[in-house]
Amino acid sequence: METARDNPAIRWVYLSTNGLGLTREWLEYFKGYPKGILTISMDGQPADHRGQRRLAKDDVPDSYNHILSLKSELLNTPRVVVTQTIAPSTAKRAAVNLNHLLDLGFWRFNFLPGYYIPWKGEQVRALHESFRQMTDIITGRWGRMERTYVRNLFTYAPTPFFNTGLVVDSDRTIHPSNIGLSGTLDHLREQTVVGDLDSPPTREDLQQAAHRVNEILETALSDKVHASTLAVDQELTLFCRSLYPHWARYKRRRDAA
Repeated sequence: METARDNPAIRWVYLSTNGLGLTREWLEYFKGYPKGILTISMDGQPADHRGQRRLAKDDVPDSYNHILSLKSELLNTPRVVVTQTIAPSTAKRAAVNLNHLLDLGFWRFNFLPGYYIPWKGEQVRALHESFRQMTDIITGRWGRMERTYVRNLFTYAPTPFFNTGLVVDSDRTIHPSNIGLSGTLDHLREQTVVGDLDSPPTREDLQQAAHRVNEILETALSDKVHASTLAVDQELTLFCRSLYPHWARYKRRRDAA
């Protein structure tokens, strides 16, 4: 964080968390770093959020309750983005869950349908309908000049969900993608490694390895999971495309105000 603050070549530092490690003291520290963007996983209503998260144990607090205990501080912390994960089981309630998060006061969002898991046809259709409803919710807010930020509109990656670039893992190995962050795809790190911090790859080696990532995924995934991933990614793309013209009009009106 301190290096990024002092280095003009670094534009943003994204920190993603389920919220369990957040404290009031940490959020106060975070405010002092204007390049930091804090992304918190919060999926909507308590039942749907908890249904996708590890259940609370004696030594692990309930993530929903913990985030709500810090709501006042979070709403007063700049650059907080809520990631709403949409699982196949919650796809039909995604718009309801978005309204719940809005009612809590959050207004910066990143929407994340469940990738690399199987979806049934009716679940994909439910996702499509929910995205349509969410489009109405968001464009309605923009029409009323209510603050609403959708991070998906400003991100693009050639591989669904995962980042492409120089990725350094905790074991010091270097990869062209962060697909190893997914527990079900962890074994693919052996195929994507292109060096380590002691023997880093050339830019050309990294680019060539990046071009192989989609092929590796297609080979490693079952036909059902691969087809599901492409289907929900297409629904997210259509959702973003439906928002772009509304966002442009909102931005013009906001800038003119």
